[in-house]
Amino acid sequence: MTIHCCSNIAFIPNDIWEAITIKVATDSIRSLCSLRMTCKAAHDAGEADIVHRSVSIPPPHATPWWWCLKPEAKRFFDRCMAAGNPELLFREALRELFIRRNENIGIQMLNSATSTGHAAAKYALSMMLMLRTDDNVEKQKGLELYRELDAAGLVAGSEVQMPRIEEQHTVCAAPRCSPRGHMPLLYDYRRRAAERNSVHAFGRAAHIPCIQCRADYDLQAFVNLP
Repeated sequence: MTIHCCSNIAFIPNDIWEAITIKVATDSIRSLCSLRMTCKAAHDAGEADIVHRSVSIPPPHATPWWWCLKPEAKRFFDRCMAAGNPELLFREALRELFIRRNENIGIQMLNSATSTGHAAAKYALSMMLMLRTDDNVEKQKGLELYRELDAAGLVAGSEVQMPRIEEQHTVCAAPRCSPRGHMPLLYDYRRRAAERNSVHAFGRAAHIPCIQCRADYDLQAFVNLP
């Protein structure tokens, strides 16, 4: 007796395959590669730009060192970058800003990554714009981005090294704001408390009611990273 095994894979629409592949890609690169090896439909769906844009890129410390030696891996990351993968855009933006010193290109890349909802890129962009001394409109835009992050509970430290902050970089200009001008002292207090492993190291400037002063505190943390 002959048993015929039928599969409905061939009848699954391409857009469904693409949606499945995107979901898998957001888990990990390994998961995406495993799925693409299952059948031709999954392999073809994995070629879409939106899949490369959505794939989860591991942090540098978790990326196998030998990936950089593999031509296939380099082509894959180049394809992800060309597709606008937000994590890769964010990393390349930091290189443009702080290694190659191409501020305009770096800001453009941060804007692109921010438009996809990348929180770290949005934070870095808000800091860069608030540090502007030649454009008050851009400075205000940076403060608005910071407000959005603060409201969503996403304000966090960054991983980039910035030049020393100056008086003209500060955000709060309200003459009647009592905490105004004291954020460097608060930052230094928190830093010294952290060196002593004191509980006073926590909290940052969360107790300060002025959002602009809280932004000034984060600017201090942003430019004083080791």
